[in-house]
Amino acid sequence: MASHPNLLVGLDTRDDAGVYKLNDETALIQTMDFFTPMVDDPFTFGQIAATNALNDIYAMGGKPLLAMNIVCFPECEDFNILKSILAGGLSKIEEAGAFLVGGHTVDDNEPKYGLSVTGIVHPQKLLTNANARAGDVLLLTKPIGNGIIATAIKADLAKAEEYNEATKWMTMLNKDAVDNFADIGVNAVTDITGFGLLGHLFEMAYSSNVQVKLFTNSVPYMSGVYDYASMGLIPGGAYTNRDYLAPYVETTAEIDPIIIDLLYTPETAGGLLISVPEDRLAHLIRVFDKANSYFSIIGRVVEDAFSPIKLSISK
Repeated sequence: MASHPNLLVGLDTRDDAGVYKLNDETALIQTMDFFTPMVDDPFTFGQIAATNALNDIYAMGGKPLLAMNIVCFPECEDFNILKSILAGGLSKIEEAGAFLVGGHTVDDNEPKYGLSVTGIVHPQKLLTNANARAGDVLLLTKPIGNGIIATAIKADLAKAEEYNEATKWMTMLNKDAVDNFADIGVNAVTDITGFGLLGHLFEMAYSSNVQVKLFTNSVPYMSGVYDYASMGLIPGGAYTNRDYLAPYVETTAEIDPIIIDLLYTPETAGGLLISVPEDRLAHLIRVFDKANSYFSIIGRVVEDAFSPIKLSISK
């Protein structure tokens, strides 16, 4: 595994991006992400894919600077569709204050789109998933469930209001209040994507060498997701996540199995999972309230030694 004094974040913490220190004032953040469409509208798909990649920079406490398109698209398909995808992505790049500087396109049978993103952060303000501490409170900045809604969309079952709610969250950049995290004293941050809430919570707990308790009744869910999950509209990635993570999750018979399914389900462009010392919680809440930012308190770091995540229906 590569190591260097200036490589502040590499592969060892399973973090959202790599970070390389350029000097005492600036560190470079590098990430990339792309995937297949989860909605029918090409512009919205472009927005979601771009948001998903850009949010990795925010999860490290940084600011997106440059972006490059990653595109797979069939040559036989209508290129106006590709134009709309790229326009959607560009709209989020510009919203983030970053610059599109190029990209690469290949012919492929199935459309895919995403970004390679470069960001910057002051080395002293860098955030990772590896510094949670006992006594910290865990917050989530978006409800979960867009993986379920995407599955319902493919089955032509999602209601218009549910689709609109899910796409609103998936196209929302996680930039609010990030500039204040270092001043607040936030200990650890990650964003919720393909490994689901439990997967990314596990990565934070393992990398920080702590035990966490998740309050399942406090986790916010998007409209309709419980009903769709009850119908079996659960993406295959949820079962892949469960197969890997089950040994690291401790549950009880009182917790609804459908809720457990939701906790394992992959998300796209999900919210930030934040671990903050309890004595800094009120300050963080004031910052979020001032920015009109959504959040929910969903758990706690209970001990400075890693062991399976404890699921509890209450605090």
